[in-house]
This record gives sequence, structure tokens and C-alpha cells, in this order.
Amino acid sequence: MTTRRVLLGSALGGTAMLFLGVGADAQAASYSEAPTLAEAVKAGKLPPLDQRLPSDPEVLKPLDSVGKYGGQLRFGLRGSSDYNNTLRMVGPQGLVRWNMDYTEIIPNVAKSWDVNDDATVFTFHLRPGMKWSDGTPFTADDVMFNMEDIVLAGALAPTPPRYMAAGEPVKVEKVDDVTVRFTFAAPYGDFLAELASPLGQHPVFYQKKYCAQFLPQYNADAEAQAKAAGSSDWKTYYVAKCGDIEVASRWGNPERPVLDPWVVKEPYVGGAVRVVMERNPYYWQVDTDGHQLPYIDELFSPIAQDVESLVLEAIGGKIDFQIRHLDAAANRPVLAENRDKGGYEFVEAKSVGGTNMIINLNLTHKNPELRELFNKKDFRVALSEAINRQEIIDTALLGEGSPWQQGPFEDHPNFNKRLSTQFLEFRPDEANKLLDGIGLTKRGSDGMRLLPSGNPLKFKIDVIPTLQPEHVDMLQLIEQQWAKVGIDMDVNPLERTFFYERTSNANDHDAAVWGAQGSWVPGEIPQQIVPVHHDSRWGIPWTQWYKSGGKEGEEPPASIKERMKLYDEARATVDPQKRHELIEKIADIAADEFEVFGVSKALSTYGIKKTTLKNVPEAMPSSWYYPTPAPTMLTTWYWAE
Repeated sequence: MTTRRVLLGSALGGTAMLFLGVGADAQAASYSEAPTLAEAVKAGKLPPLDQRLPSDPEVLKPLDSVGKYGGQLRFGLRGSSDYNNTLRMVGPQGLVRWNMDYTEIIPNVAKSWDVNDDATVFTFHLRPGMKWSDGTPFTADDVMFNMEDIVLAGALAPTPPRYMAAGEPVKVEKVDDVTVRFTFAAPYGDFLAELASPLGQHPVFYQKKYCAQFLPQYNADAEAQAKAAGSSDWKTYYVAKCGDIEVASRWGNPERPVLDPWVVKEPYVGGAVRVVMERNPYYWQVDTDGHQLPYIDELFSPIAQDVESLVLEAIGGKIDFQIRHLDAAANRPVLAENRDKGGYEFVEAKSVGGTNMIINLNLTHKNPELRELFNKKDFRVALSEAINRQEIIDTALLGEGSPWQQGPFEDHPNFNKRLSTQFLEFRPDEANKLLDGIGLTKRGSDGMRLLPSGNPLKFKIDVIPTLQPEHVDMLQLIEQQWAKVGIDMDVNPLERTFFYERTSNANDHDAAVWGAQGSWVPGEIPQQIVPVHHDSRWGIPWTQWYKSGGKEGEEPPASIKERMKLYDEARATVDPQKRHELIEKIADIAADEFEVFGVSKALSTYGIKKTTLKNVPEAMPSSWYYPTPAPTMLTTWYWAE
């Protein structure tokens, strides 16, 4: 992490940033393209390649070798809400991105940038001549449309905190057709890292020419047209046609122009059995020999209804690359046994820290009695000490792991020993004493404890069984363990869309689980120690209060507000050491409060890749903020035969 922090610090100094693997001889004198595109040019269906590429395309040095064109890359989707798996494969085409090692922020859509000394002004230089997938020029006007008409106007949702500093939204200015300037009211050292995350694509997400037609300020008939199309209002219709970063409709409209390496051919819509994407003829990357990327012609994604079906597809040789869904520990033995049959080998997804499952009691519960109970630290400590973590590791995780609450690992600068290791010991007798001590002494005929009102102490923990199947197995063991101290908990499996609506929007849950991998570096939101994100399911109304500047949600207690203040300071500073100290203060307060608790360290997981698929790293960081596997540059993957 020392390397990353030095690189991030130097990145703020100016534009001395190099493209991934680019050397002095990288600029090719001439370019070449896929045979299918060359045929289209010859037939007069496409302009020549030099008219489709920007004047300064990004040049990528492939991991092992320059590839060759052709073929299909198959990966599986799970149901109708697996849109983020597509995002991870196609990649977030933001202004900047993480490099392959997750150590440095490098250019992407922007070819370079300048940052002033106190990190309040960020000037991005776009690629002259760059085009959308329909051949329309991509310019600063598109950035201004995205920021002024969508993000800052709050057209679809409140302005995200990543575009604010000191409570003020960023000011965006068009300098010229290929230059835009972002100016913040206060220093914002984390801004580049925020833009490198999957959720930082907003400035370049929508094409103005296409998407403006669905906005009332550009089209007076937008509302009427939306209703004529069967939508309830223009916003719903806009999202249906233009999508959003994290919705299925992002991949549901083949007409929408994009900057992605592959564009939708067969969309991700209700009733679909597969999603197909074909190469973007206007894509803006080339390799070091001048070949326009991507090498692979087509992404092909069959939609399975369960993980078992995906495993069968993999061992049957019908999946070329997959980490998501296949990487559960329970799948590894059967995948290992069938490697020769399926023609694949393992790919390691290396954990960057944290825990594989964290439990969030809803501290803002709508039921006053449960809310009061959940907010008692002794109750949370009792639940943690009533968990036999080693039994869960041995049974549900096949012996891989070690007891852990949350947070970066021991070898990381952000490691906080108390937060990560307190209350891990299995002490059911002590748990019983704590529960008795807070007044839960009465029990029903079934041995389960009663609330002071006399009602049964019973609650549910919401979980998405298809996301990480081992979560259900782990919770079922916890359900049995808690029952032995008189706590009646039910596991509540939900489809992903319902889970999000219930836990991240409506605040209707008792408790929920999620993965909490992370190391709290810039760009990673530490949502389990400060509630500032929709995955902070221990205090969603507090998150809403923070995001809205106090206009929505519920004002949090002093401890939470202090951490929010420290978090804002950490995001602002350009000094890596000061940022570390601020994160440490947040972690110390979180350790005092002990609001959430985990089970085991998030260890490396393993996906698969076909043995003849080249330029794929043997191991890659595993993180949503990275987001795995996109920064390994799938545009350079190719088939050896």
C-alpha cells in the first residue's frame, strides 16, 4: 500500500501519467482493424478506420502478447438482475480508471488531466476526434450534459456526494470542445479515485444527442411521449431508454450510443434467455502494433436461473471466463475435478481486505422496541460472542478462513486491531449474561427470549442467496447458534431487486448481510464504519440524511455525525498521511460503538478461464471498486486457437 499511496499522491501533481504499458514507440504510424470491420468499410457501411479513431487513441500494451481478432467470450448471468456482472466485464468507461495492479489511477476516456496544488480544480483533456458507438463525436458538450442536466440538476436522483465538497456541488466548465474543468468549494483529494470507481462514470455516461430527447427541458413533449410509450412519467422512460449505472436497462436498449468496447445487440430485458454484445467499430483503444481493440468480436451471456446451472455450464465447457457466482468455496471441488473436461484453469481473485459476510442490524428500525434493543451495544456484543465462527469456517467455508470482524488485514496501514478482532471469541455463557443484563430474562415455552413488552424477540436477516450462496449456509448455522442463547432469528432469502428495495430504499428490514471486502483506500467507501452508502444497511435513514445534506432521512446521533465529518475531511485532503490518520479516527470510533459484526476474513476466491484464452492474469484484485476483472483490460484478451 505504500506504493499506491505514493502514486496517488504524485498523481495529484499534474499530467505526468502514462497509459498502461505505453512506451516511447507506442504511437503507431498506421492502424488496422478487425476483418469484419474492414469488410464493412469496403462495402461503404463504415467510414475508414482513421476517421473512426480519435487522433490520440489510448495505446495498450497487452499483458503477454499482441493478440488476434475473432471469437466469442462467454460468461454467465444469474437471473434478471445481474447487470453488475455485465458492468464488470464490459468495464466502466469513466474519465480515469485503476491500473491492472490496483495501485495507480491512469487515463481512460480522458487522455490526461491537471490538478491544482490544493486539489480543488481538476481539468480533464479529452481525446480529439473520439466518437460514440454511433459515430457521433464525443466532446465536452456531452460531459456538460451529463453533469449540468443530469447529475447537478438532480434529474434522476439527488446529486451524489462524490460530486460535492464542503456541502457544495462541483462547478463544471467547458473550456473548449475537448477540455472540461471541475471546480470544488474545498480540497478534494479523493476525487480521481471516486471517478475510477464503477459509480464514477457519470461525467461521460450519456450521449447528449440521443438522451436529451427524453428530458423535458430539451423536449416539451417528453412527458406525453413517455406516457404514450407506457411509462408512468418521463423519468421512468428516460431510464428505460438511456439506463443508469446500476440498472438492467443500461444493457436493455441497443439504440443507445455508448463508449464501451462492445455494444448491445440482444438486450438484457425481461424474458431474455441471453445477452449478446458486439464490437464497437468506433472504440478508442489500440494495441502497441496499432490494432484497434477489442480483439474479441462478441460477448455472449446465457442467463441461468441459479448458480448450479452456471456450474454445469462451466464444467460442460460453455463458459469461457467467470468469477462472479462460481467463486463460492463450495463450488471449488467440483470445478477442480472437471478442469480437463471443461477445458479451463483457475483464476485467483485476491482479497484486498475485509470480511466475506457482515451482519447489519437495522439500528434505525421502524419498530421502536426492536430499534431500542438493536441500539444496545451489549446486545450486539452478545450476538457476536454467541457465534461459533470456527464451526462456520469449517462447515460452510470448507475450513478456509479465520475469525474476523471487519476492516483491512494486519499487513495494511489502515489495519485497526480492536475493530477487526474484538468480541470474536465464542463465549455463549458470557452472551447469556449480557442478554440477561439488558433485561431479556423472560422466555417463552419454546425457550426463546421475550421482549420487555412480552412479545417474542424474533427477527429476520435478509440475504441474496444467488450472490454469495455460502451466506445462506453461514446464516443457517448462526440461526442454530443464536437459538442456544434464546435468540429467534430467521434467514430471509430474497431476489436481488427486492433485497435492495427493502434494505437500501424502504428501510423495511430487521437486519441484512453483505460482503464487506475493502481496505478503505481512496475511492473505496468505508460504509461499514460510517453510514454514507446504500450498502450501509445498519443506518439507511442516516445515509439519506448525509447524502441530502440534512434534507431527507433522519438526523444521526453525535457519534455518526462525527464520523461523517471526519470522512468528509479524509476525502478532501491531498496528504496521504493525514488521510490515514482521519480514517484511523473513524475506525476507532466504530470500534467503540461496535455497530456491525463479521464472521471470517475475506480470502481469495477462484473463478475460471479457458486455457486458450490469452492475456488474462493468473490473479487479479477482488474488489467492486476496482472492479474485477475490468481493469485487466478485456479488450486485449484473445483466443490462441
